[in-house]
Amino acid sequence: MSYARVLSVGLLGVTGHLVEVEADLAAGLPTVALSGLPDTALNEARDRVRAAIVNSGQSWPNRRITVNLLPATLPKHGSGFDVAIACALLGGSGELPLAPLDGVAILGELGLDGAVRPVRGVLPMVVAAVRAGITRVVVPLANAAEAAVVPGVRVKGVDSLHRLVAFVRDGGRLLEPPEPDPVSPPAGPDLAEVAGQGLGRRGLEIAAAGGHHVALIGPPGAGKTMLAERLPSILPPLDDEAALEVSALHSIAGLLPPGGRLLRRPPLQAPHHTATVPSLVGGGSGLARPGAVSLAHRGVLFLDEAAEFNVRALEALRQPLESGRVLITRSRGATEYPASFQLVLASNPCPCAKPSGDLACECTPLARRRYIGRLSGPLLDRIDVQVPLVPLRAADLVAAATPAEPSAVVAERVRAARSAAAQRWAGTGWRVNADVPGPHLRRTRWRLPARDTEQLRRSLDTGALSARGYDRVIRMAWTIADLDGRDRPGADDVAEASQLRSGRSA
Repeated sequence: MSYARVLSVGLLGVTGHLVEVEADLAAGLPTVALSGLPDTALNEARDRVRAAIVNSGQSWPNRRITVNLLPATLPKHGSGFDVAIACALLGGSGELPLAPLDGVAILGELGLDGAVRPVRGVLPMVVAAVRAGITRVVVPLANAAEAAVVPGVRVKGVDSLHRLVAFVRDGGRLLEPPEPDPVSPPAGPDLAEVAGQGLGRRGLEIAAAGGHHVALIGPPGAGKTMLAERLPSILPPLDDEAALEVSALHSIAGLLPPGGRLLRRPPLQAPHHTATVPSLVGGGSGLARPGAVSLAHRGVLFLDEAAEFNVRALEALRQPLESGRVLITRSRGATEYPASFQLVLASNPCPCAKPSGDLACECTPLARRRYIGRLSGPLLDRIDVQVPLVPLRAADLVAAATPAEPSAVVAERVRAARSAAAQRWAGTGWRVNADVPGPHLRRTRWRLPARDTEQLRRSLDTGALSARGYDRVIRMAWTIADLDGRDRPGADDVAEASQLRSGRSA
């Protein structure tokens, strides 16, 4: 009986776990048994590994083979264990001395010809390996640049099983990760391209500075989509921790662009209005993959034509809007993904969407209420900034006295406001004003004077404002004060925040 062990990494959601791949070769009827809660793709590894070993010039051990993946209670999925299984089999058969692979995590899928193919989720896998004390990893060459962005680990790439066997047996050379692509300034839409809509621009700036959610309601052509698509351009770049989180999620989804760079620009996800609940919150067979809410983590989730979305899909957003995470339960287990995003809703005010004037709206009041009522009260109660947009005038398009502010200018004010908030909440774990719990703002140190919140309290007492809405107005008032360079908000800041919250134009 022969035994060998090789290290690999498995993923459960966005969290990686070190996995020991054991191979036991015993006398008996030739067969291969896989244990350790493998999924269908992993169960099929026995055929891929057999063909890859033979086509790489190695001998297949015709013995009773048992492959176990520890810990056995952790579900394993995907084809990323193929190379580790092949190395464990060759080591157990005595054909491969595994001493050079001690303390090395091995990742990769095998083709039938022995080629090592890329897999999804290499970035969080390597992060998990480093946290477990692993300092060397071998990954598919196509994933090497992605893995190399993780600090504290030595990455080697491999393009074939034959190359890996030559390295272990004869000291051959593995491949170095390719040089990362040169940094280029992010390209994207600019706020300078938006005509008019001063209230919409102001609301977007406040939302960016405080991390608040936004609803843009107005007729076609008013600039709802243009404003929403430009929100990422005024958000600060992602820091190292956030960039690693966002890049890991995109790696799991197979959407990380090649080049070996972390994603530094806040992501923008804009699903179509026919999107299903699983496509928004995550889903799929076996263990669920991240949906749009997780791919928008630390960025923007934009729902254009929000009133046309399925009601169940819209209501599914309520829990991640509050918790910043999404928990997806399936028969094979529960998967949790981060989902801390800024929600931007854009909608026409009614089905006909005709502006006022010569083409007056033909919808009845009941039809208008039913249409906008697709955005439920509990969902809108979680939206801080609710901006009504008016139709553009000719002067806004062709006779503007001065060009509109570009994104770079607005982004600098947003950066200064976020810096002020970060300094105020230092040591609490809150990044922006929207993260601060309401009870904390009602404590003596941060409580606003009664004279500044008189009208707000009256709205709460009459039922015109919910307790959640009260807290969100106070948070927005702090954001407005940060943007204007004041230490504390005053009555004017509370009034502006209340106006934006109510969706009334000035």
